[in-house]
Amino acid sequence: MILNNIGIIGMGVMGSNIAFNFSNHNERISVYTRSSEKLKQIVQKDQNNFIISFNSLKDFVFSLKKPRHILLMIPSGSSIDLLIESLLKFLDIGDVIIDGGNSFFKDTRKRNNYLIKKGIYFIGAGISGGEKGALLGPSIMYGGDKKACAILEILFQKISAKYHGQSCSEYIGSDGSGHYVKMVHNGIEYSDMQLISEVYYLLKNLLQFDNQKISNLFKKWNQGELCSYLIEITGNILSKKNKNGNYIIDLIEDIANNKGTGMWTSQNALELCVPLSLITESVFARYLSTLKTQRILASTLFTGPEKKIKFTSKELSIFLNHLQKALYLSKILSYAQGFTQLKFASEKYNWNLQYFKIAKIFRAGCIIRADLLNKIVDAYVENNQIISFLFSPYFQNIVNQYHSSLRYIVSIGVKFGISIPVFSAAISYYDSYRSKISSANLIQAQRDYFGSHTYSRIDKEGSFHTEWI
Repeated sequence: MILNNIGIIGMGVMGSNIAFNFSNHNERISVYTRSSEKLKQIVQKDQNNFIISFNSLKDFVFSLKKPRHILLMIPSGSSIDLLIESLLKFLDIGDVIIDGGNSFFKDTRKRNNYLIKKGIYFIGAGISGGEKGALLGPSIMYGGDKKACAILEILFQKISAKYHGQSCSEYIGSDGSGHYVKMVHNGIEYSDMQLISEVYYLLKNLLQFDNQKISNLFKKWNQGELCSYLIEITGNILSKKNKNGNYIIDLIEDIANNKGTGMWTSQNALELCVPLSLITESVFARYLSTLKTQRILASTLFTGPEKKIKFTSKELSIFLNHLQKALYLSKILSYAQGFTQLKFASEKYNWNLQYFKIAKIFRAGCIIRADLLNKIVDAYVENNQIISFLFSPYFQNIVNQYHSSLRYIVSIGVKFGISIPVFSAAISYYDSYRSKISSANLIQAQRDYFGSHTYSRIDKEGSFHTEWI
């Protein structure tokens, strides 16, 4: 019997496409899922005949070369723990379990600590790219014991996306670091999507642009500094019609769902005391979108300005130029907040993250891939310990040039009663970040007044308390 290098448990969309990806790279792979019908379909669809299916978990495990590498592509949560317990009956010391789902990084750390005592390695692998990426090449960020990742590195490099020949697969660090980086990636994804939707809403409701005109604008922007996967697909989405000639976007209900990864990112930012306002506001925007009945009621009871503006041809050109710059700057600030969170997490969890490597693997395969990442790579190659990539020459120049455009767009939104929460969070964060003196001295005085929390002074060392009454 020929033993295989890797096996996959879970034949959902992501798991099956990862299996086909391995097969397309001439890698024999063992697969297992509880549905025998699903296994039959996978094998029949595999034109290369490299996917070997198993109806028995024991037979599946014994079909793998030692040390065995088993990739779990199942939903996060308790199902992972139950499956691990089932696998332990058949595993040997030195075998490797890889969680390729969107698991919470703290759960990954716990599982790592639990399994290492049993002599089993546990790797948390963030796999980004969705259904298409899983098949054609995802971005893969994995963390755990580095020695256990030697064979895995070769396997992941085979199937990952390539950026100018460079593999978008990278060892991140110990225990839960891979899943943590994927979590922050998803947080940035939330804010990026929300910013684009706010641009769409401005164009559709304030300027009365039709879908095709908005689509053409996004496609034009995708040829410049805004070039990215999300800008690209937005242009395609807005021009898509059904068989009746209706734009599909107009038939979709305005309620955005979520799977919780954005919430995890914001929660951890609060634990680390990191300002993550753009990403957190994008999470709240999704929550607010679900309050559909309340929004309908509020629209009948509460008033606001008319959502309409008339521009001359020249004024329209100026507005669109400001909008493009505001979007680019806001995206930069969102990425900056995400990478700052990575820096704080690296210090807290002793991961020694290499930020230029993380930015590199985001350049292809994943959802937030964008030309902007090349500039982020340059900043961290120059200095991996830079406080924020905003302090690098390129980003300093963009921020100083584009902030007036962001101010203009936010002021337009406020003036005409159009909610643009992440744009608003972006300019607020920028102005707070560049403030040498803030209003926090009053807050500290208030805390000392009602709670005797003390305060530090600018003219003396030490802690002080005032009897305010």
